[in-house]
Amino acid sequence: MSVVVAQIDIAAPPQEVWEFAMDPGRTLEWVTIAREVGETSSGPMKPGYRMDQKLCLRGVSFWVHWELKEVDAPWFARWEGKGPARSKAVIEDRLTENGSGTRFDYRNEFKAPLGPLGAAASRVVTGGIPEKEANASLQRLKARLEGR
Repeated sequence: MSVVVAQIDIAAPPQEVWEFAMDPGRTLEWVTIAREVGETSSGPMKPGYRMDQKLCLRGVSFWVHWELKEVDAPWFARWEGKGPARSKAVIEDRLTENGSGTRFDYRNEFKAPLGPLGAAASRVVTGGIPEKEANASLQRLKARLEGR
């Protein structure tokens, strides 16, 4: 399993950050590896909400089917995803008030298919790309919300 952790301070209130970051229609504006948002659930963001995303790493595109497992708006969301070949991921987004702004903490656990062999292959193929992309995504989110 690989774990990516990233964080950023954003000069916007938590509710504003939450509404932007959790809106599937805004995903392509800030998630650098997202190429398409497919099927989503209708209705409010609550446990059981589903979203499909087409992601791309190192030129390889693949679909991940996400389900919102836990939510405490506007502070915390935990998504579980299933990708190709029984790969799995868990993303946790945690927002905290930081003065007049928001601290956004991101955590992603990725479990490659095929056990230890798959995990080793995944590290070779992706290298430091997931961490680099997580930081780039948070920078884009900050820029969108701060009007840059």
